[in-house]
Amino acid sequence: MSMIHNLRAAVRPSRPSRLSLRKDGGVYDATRPAEAATAVVDCAVYRDGARVSFERNLTPHEAIRQVRRDGGFVWIGLHEPSEAEFSGIAAEFGLHPLAVEDAVHAHQRPKLERYDDTLFTVFKTIHYVEHDELTATSEVVESGEVMCFTGRDFFITVRHGGQGSLRALRHRLQDDPELLAKGPSAVLHAIADHVVDGYVAVADAVQDDIDEVETEVFSLGRKGTPRGTDAGRIYQLKREVMEFKRAVLPLVRPMQLLSERPMRLVDPDIQKYFRDVADHLARVQEQVVGFDELLNSILQANLAQASVAQNEDMRKITSWAAIIAVPTMVCGVYGMNFDYMPETHWKYGYPVVLGVTVALCLGIHRTLKRNGWL
Repeated sequence: MSMIHNLRAAVRPSRPSRLSLRKDGGVYDATRPAEAATAVVDCAVYRDGARVSFERNLTPHEAIRQVRRDGGFVWIGLHEPSEAEFSGIAAEFGLHPLAVEDAVHAHQRPKLERYDDTLFTVFKTIHYVEHDELTATSEVVESGEVMCFTGRDFFITVRHGGQGSLRALRHRLQDDPELLAKGPSAVLHAIADHVVDGYVAVADAVQDDIDEVETEVFSLGRKGTPRGTDAGRIYQLKREVMEFKRAVLPLVRPMQLLSERPMRLVDPDIQKYFRDVADHLARVQEQVVGFDELLNSILQANLAQASVAQNEDMRKITSWAAIIAVPTMVCGVYGMNFDYMPETHWKYGYPVVLGVTVALCLGIHRTLKRNGWL
């Protein structure tokens, strides 16, 4: 154990980690100028499933000292911290520098990693963007990230993006002391369940957009032919589904591990709840994969309809060209300057030639229309 502690000391930042309370209720590093505010949103101590009240808001340093002296755990929430803002907290709790780097810079795949006595979990939050009409530039889903550090006596969340606030979730957990008494793993389950429930809601909304596009692609126009739609709309929706897919699919394996593999930092009673989350995630996974395949089919059908429409236009152009070729040929023949041509000086030559030309044109038109070219 002494070797592990030495390794931790070697990777910890050298700057002090003492944090102090700002006048507006936030927290800042006491070793930095007062205007350099940190990203701490909330810091609370929980003991026996209840939030412990103090005369003033505690800094993370003070909170963990309270926990290690009197028991319980501390839950710290941060929003888009910089590397300098997070370094003090990372040093205080002995977080691994690789996990700290991922948490600060974001843009990570959903994953579950273990560093010494800490679980590092990455979730991608998905929010459905309401829109009156789906266009080729519509934003359908908006993503964010929540990184979670789960320890024996602490839980740290680092949130990126404008969506996915955990304030309401914290209040719900505080209303369920029996569950919160299970410790940090109960908070990890609550966040996982919250994120996956968001996936379910977004999947239902995206399904409505896909149904709308599918209806337009296969609806009939005034002439009884498929009307089709703008391929750009389908492609944009497919890109948004791909973003949704990148959030859902990589999370399947971490949820399986949390629900099936015993872990020291996960309470056995809480592990049963992870099975329910994994089941909901599997259902969303099937939906998202189905969305991708369905949009591929819709896009191919729309392109095929565009090709058929072009062929129809070419057939009509070719048909009219064939009809016009008859009078063109006749006029071309009789436009030649020869004295001895059949029926040139005949009294009824002009009406007969004109009638034959019209008859041939009508015959060709009727034949082409009967064969579906016109």
